[in-house]
Amino acid sequence: MSKLVTIFGGSGFVGRYIARRMAKEGWRVRVAVRRPNEALFVKPYGVVGQVEPVFCNIRDDNSVRAALHGADAVVNCVGILAESGKNRFASIQSEGAGRIARIAAQEGVGALVHLSAIGADETSDSAYSRTKGEGEAAVLAAFPHAVILRPSVIFGPEDQFFNRFAAMVRLSPVLPVVGGDTKFQPVFVDDVAQAAVAGVTGRAAPGIYELGGPDVESFRALMQMLLRVIERRKTIVDVPLGVAKLMATALDLGQTLTLGLLANGTLTRDQVKNLARDNVVTPGAKGLADLGIQPTAIEAVLPEYLWSFRPSGQYSAIKASAKNLRKT
Repeated sequence: MSKLVTIFGGSGFVGRYIARRMAKEGWRVRVAVRRPNEALFVKPYGVVGQVEPVFCNIRDDNSVRAALHGADAVVNCVGILAESGKNRFASIQSEGAGRIARIAAQEGVGALVHLSAIGADETSDSAYSRTKGEGEAAVLAAFPHAVILRPSVIFGPEDQFFNRFAAMVRLSPVLPVVGGDTKFQPVFVDDVAQAAVAGVTGRAAPGIYELGGPDVESFRALMQMLLRVIERRKTIVDVPLGVAKLMATALDLGQTLTLGLLANGTLTRDQVKNLARDNVVTPGAKGLADLGIQPTAIEAVLPEYLWSFRPSGQYSAIKASAKNLRKT
């Protein structure tokens, strides 16, 4: 019988790519998510019965144990960018990560891959980065031979980075940018998935890998690239960090006063802290090259999924060609 991998968050942005690749590798894939009915789209990644979504709440020991029962390997892709309801940074990224590793070790799981983030640091003043660091420590304490992946900003068709700003551009006369000089090293989602597969299959040695693409650009330069790809002219407005903190404080307060009814999906104080720091691979750190993976350039992929944000959508190339015909 083929081996079984449990992927926590396997229907999410990164998890679905890992699930697809693991199915192609011939593994049975158990996709552990909070809402299995919303994850049915993963089933066609393999043959009938090869990929199955199951319910799991990573805040509960019994739920995690059931999802891990009989698994040969585990991948943890669960993480949040902002807190809401019971989903707190500590409960998901610190305690949840530690729970998965601890129970995986108890269940005799052979391999564990944990998705963290560049900037993970137990001493950080950012709750996001601090709990990512705490999660790594908890994972390694319970599962010393784990593979930990620290990607920079991840891009791809379902991302919440380029898609989010492209949608903003379509509706706003200007494009506000917080931390315009902050450096990023965006990494393609399928490159991250390949790294995870290498960890599961044993092709990657245990340890920490920082994943970044071939391009290191400022936040402002990435937005300029975005505007070129979607063929729109907008003024990029640099928002000073002090002003951004005031805006984020007001938005966070609104979420608190309404008991989460008005969720702050725009900008949080914690995000402002992270936008003030470069998000690039540390010199000398193990990365994609050590895994035999050639990183994918941003501009090789962006046009493939951002075309819908162009003024004429999929017809932009046809209209441009028609204009050239009229000129001749």
